[in-house]
Amino acid sequence: MKPITLYSAKGTCALAVQIALLEAGAPHSVVSLDFANQQQRSPEYLAVNPKGRVPALVTEHGILTETPALLLYVAQRFPEARLAPLNDPFALARMQELHSYLASTVHVSHAHGRRGARWAEEASSHADMQRKMPQNMIDGFNVIEQHYLQGPWVLGEAYSVADAYLFTVASWLKSDGVDIALFPKVAAHTQRMLQRPAVQKALA
Repeated sequence: MKPITLYSAKGTCALAVQIALLEAGAPHSVVSLDFANQQQRSPEYLAVNPKGRVPALVTEHGILTETPALLLYVAQRFPEARLAPLNDPFALARMQELHSYLASTVHVSHAHGRRGARWAEEASSHADMQRKMPQNMIDGFNVIEQHYLQGPWVLGEAYSVADAYLFTVASWLKSDGVDIALFPKVAAHTQRMLQRPAVQKALA
């Protein structure tokens, strides 16, 4: 099998995909981009991902982008790792529901605190987004705490790629000015994740 290449950057949701690849035992390499020097905007990387964002995954079949798609690809490409409930349509949809919520709502709330220029021109608008961002993150994680974290893992007793995604997004709370202790189940989930060898290796 041709090795997979993951394009990543520190502090991004690409961490979730790296954790998933390690959990799956998938042969892969990681290329870390330097966002501070705008490496994601280089012609070389834009040829990989025209969006200029990470993660991007170079596979034997082609290039994939967007974290929910990459996580599902890893789970389906390496089914023996049992990283998704592939034979349970409802549980799989439930996993994808959380992935969609993290990508479309929580991640966007986080980005409003750092990349307001995507949505508005005026500095005052950016400042207003930054002030609102912590409350939006609290609101999003309240939903996760109450509705999406079913047991020790997102899907209950079975670990899945959703746990890597939740762990990654939860790791942004501190820098967003939000105390993870507001969400006891999420905080306990983070501690469980930190005990997993794949997570430790990805963070190292």
